[in-house]
Amino acid sequence: MKFAFNASDPKFYDLIDVEAEFESCSTGHSVTEGIIWWPQKNCLVFSDMAAGKVYTWNPETFETKIIKQPSNITNGNFIDRDGNLVSVEHATNRVVRWEPDGRWMRTLADSYEGRALNSPNDIIVDRKGRIWFSDPTYGHISAVAGIQRPCELDFQGVYCIDTDGRLILANKDFTQPNGLCVEIGEETMLVNDTGRNNIRRYKIEDDCTLSGGELVCEVPTPDGTKIDKDGNIYTTYNIGSGVTIFDKAGKKLGEVNVPGNCRNFCFGGPNLDYLYFACNVIYRLKIKTQGYDVYR
Repeated sequence: MKFAFNASDPKFYDLIDVEAEFESCSTGHSVTEGIIWWPQKNCLVFSDMAAGKVYTWNPETFETKIIKQPSNITNGNFIDRDGNLVSVEHATNRVVRWEPDGRWMRTLADSYEGRALNSPNDIIVDRKGRIWFSDPTYGHISAVAGIQRPCELDFQGVYCIDTDGRLILANKDFTQPNGLCVEIGEETMLVNDTGRNNIRRYKIEDDCTLSGGELVCEVPTPDGTKIDKDGNIYTTYNIGSGVTIFDKAGKKLGEVNVPGNCRNFCFGGPNLDYLYFACNVIYRLKIKTQGYDVYR
């Protein structure tokens, strides 16, 4: 089966092979999110919030395996430098790390200044080992993506857990902060604000705060965002059906559309030269470029 491609700029064809066919990797899911490549285990990780499960998918055997159930409605996942899985949970307001012995999850954060976090949503780890996460309210207002209940905080922020374990409010000038992506060189970070329909670029300060907020592009309900090895920006729409690609300056290059609601995606494979799409089916597409490897 072929993907549907919409090129807005000739540079799109340097990134995406429009003759490529997409593969169905894992089926039978509902509200998939938190999709990320686990290089140390050569597998894919993703969450199904509606099912309350976190899975791995093996590209050699095509086997899908449950690794966390119940998941506490896990949303975002990431892999730290040591190969540990770090995740965010909507039902518990927690940021957690799966400890190396595989038996338990350590809570890294669940509150700010004595008040419970909203519902940590996306999570990334930078080269220094700092953990960044967004904290919108979706896990408090959606019966599918969380548990409907009042929020204790009166703002929606982006936070950093420093290497000494301190929780730092990096910035709170958001309506619903969602996808996060550290850019090449780790001097700047892209933040999706789903409520404002845009992606902004922030300077990462030494004290783990985010300053600035230059508008990169306007996107309807942006969800997940990542970059390739050249810094091009890839993002999904919360109500969309694929990935839209922009250059670093925010010029639209084109779209890759897949069946169903694609909330998130990632680069994967040993060379990060596949795009994996999180829908009710997990799809993948071989591409001409590679994802940015934050740890190389």
